[in-house]
Amino acid sequence: MPPPPPLLLLTVLVFATARPGCEFERNPAGECHRPPAADSVTCVDLQLRTCSDAAYNHTTFPTLLRHRSWEVVEASSEYILLSVLHQLLEGQCNPDLRLLGCAVLAPRCEGSQVRRPCRHICEGLREACQPAFDAIDMAWPYFLDCHLYFASEDEGCYDPLEKLRGGLEADEALPSGLPPTFIRFSHHSYAQMVRVLRRTASRCAHVARTYSIGRSFDGRDLLVIEFSSRPGQHELMEPEVKLIGNIHGNEVAGREMLIYLAQYLCSEYLLGNPRIQRLLNTTRIHLLPSMNPDGYEVAAAEGAGYNGWTSGRQNAQNLDLNRNFPDLTSEYYQLAETRGVRSDHIPIPQHYWWGKVAPETKAIMKWMQTIPFVLSASLHGGDLVVSYPFDFSKHPQEEKMFSPTPDEKVRGLLHSVMLMDKGRSEVRYGPFVGRDSFLMGKSSEPSRMSDFNYLHTNCFEITVELGCVKFPPEEALYTLWQHNKESLLNFMETVHRGIKGVVMDKFGKPVKNARILVKGIRHDITTAPDGDYWRLLPPGTHIVIAQAPGYTKVIKKVILPARMKRAGRVDFILQPLGVGPRNFLHGLRRTGPHGPLGGASSLGEATEPDPLRARRQPSADGSKPWWWSYFTSLSTHRPRWLLKY
Repeated sequence: MPPPPPLLLLTVLVFATARPGCEFERNPAGECHRPPAADSVTCVDLQLRTCSDAAYNHTTFPTLLRHRSWEVVEASSEYILLSVLHQLLEGQCNPDLRLLGCAVLAPRCEGSQVRRPCRHICEGLREACQPAFDAIDMAWPYFLDCHLYFASEDEGCYDPLEKLRGGLEADEALPSGLPPTFIRFSHHSYAQMVRVLRRTASRCAHVARTYSIGRSFDGRDLLVIEFSSRPGQHELMEPEVKLIGNIHGNEVAGREMLIYLAQYLCSEYLLGNPRIQRLLNTTRIHLLPSMNPDGYEVAAAEGAGYNGWTSGRQNAQNLDLNRNFPDLTSEYYQLAETRGVRSDHIPIPQHYWWGKVAPETKAIMKWMQTIPFVLSASLHGGDLVVSYPFDFSKHPQEEKMFSPTPDEKVRGLLHSVMLMDKGRSEVRYGPFVGRDSFLMGKSSEPSRMSDFNYLHTNCFEITVELGCVKFPPEEALYTLWQHNKESLLNFMETVHRGIKGVVMDKFGKPVKNARILVKGIRHDITTAPDGDYWRLLPPGTHIVIAQAPGYTKVIKKVILPARMKRAGRVDFILQPLGVGPRNFLHGLRRTGPHGPLGGASSLGEATEPDPLRARRQPSADGSKPWWWSYFTSLSTHRPRWLLKY
């Protein structure tokens, strides 16, 4: 049989392919529907309230989770989780996680193409935020799987947090004719403050940098500017000092003083001021102008001269941040009465974590555990006084009872440099009664930040009330700066008083967490990971002891002349014991590989017991976590993917 003619064969092929079986989905009319190509989608306006502050305005359907309408998205348990995540995590990782989740629930659409968020952003957030999920016994959300819904930079990903990093107002040019060293003595909004700090760090990049220690409850960065000869690194035997302002949002003088101080340090360093160059080359300085940026926004809305005594004082959770720290002073008063028990580096009580702890407070505590601070000052307003630990009176009913620390002589060393103006030589305002403008034990309320610094770490912190007006008018700021500049510089220089050194073994290896004891002062400090230490001490003769587990202790006599302005160097070489290590840490025990802040405690390897460990374990009766009923009451879809067990 002869082959079919070519024209007939072509006709058969056309008819064979004209009615193929549908290999795609059929629409309601029964017609075969081919979905749009991956690189050709229809962009629609982003209409999710929870994602209204995303860095883009258009998305597409179906989403990466196959949601096909706004109604389906808003009814999903994934969207409900994003809506309440910052309350569940008490402000931690906010708004970062929410914006990351929005990038999956409502993917970015540009030019008819879907852009996926970057995988490395997801991985970084998961590492930082996993402890917060563990703390409430919640599994990491499946839709934040960094490998499934995210892309690499080579695949053209984008940063869903770009608006947080680059959404500040455009830089303002200085008035014409003014030098770059010009300081504008005015109030600064949050955006202006961040811009000034970053611009200052850029001008002095070889000795300065900015970094964030965390976020406020409303998602604002707690931005620090650091000055050091090697920014970002702890140098051997270089002491670390921190100054914190705006703990109470409506007390703004300290906030502005630290913004001016940052600009002054940078400008004077560049101009060759020998005092400032020596300070920055020998000291690592950390300035946190605003610990409570959320409260400041409330106070600033009323403005200087109109702000009430309490408006904006608390953070966005209505918490007083200065009184949100663990009460270690009460425990100290009990321990101090017991002979042979340590009363320094007191661990955080387990019950503290069951209360409401602000993300700002957690950020400060984690910061203190990360950096071996020696000296600190928190700047307040509303009075004209310097307050030293202990801030919490030994007898709460007697608010003005003299309640000194074992380092009472160090108080005298610091007091002389903190007489910030002539008016501070006498307490003239406020409800407190004091002599020579210093106070101790003035409060009947525990949980103060200065006491926590002293009892949990090596850091000695004082509280400085800069003036009676909490929100001073702009025309008063220059005078306030002139009254306080010299004392701020003197205070930072005081960190070099006393002794410093390195503790090492006979092979020259540093011994971290070694104890440095001073006879007659029942408050020890510990060495940093590099084995270095700093001990504030007044002039005089001191007996100093260094000891560590597994080593013999070494005793040295140290004489500090009255006119000595720089720390004397006292090194220790410890010899190993002939037998097994002795447990010389009497009384308190620190156990567990990780503390509740997700890192090492003030003693390094040994950390506080985890107060949430019991909540992370599955209960014997198989009951669900406390948050489970909330999700099941709002949605018919039970998010079992949030359960860890």
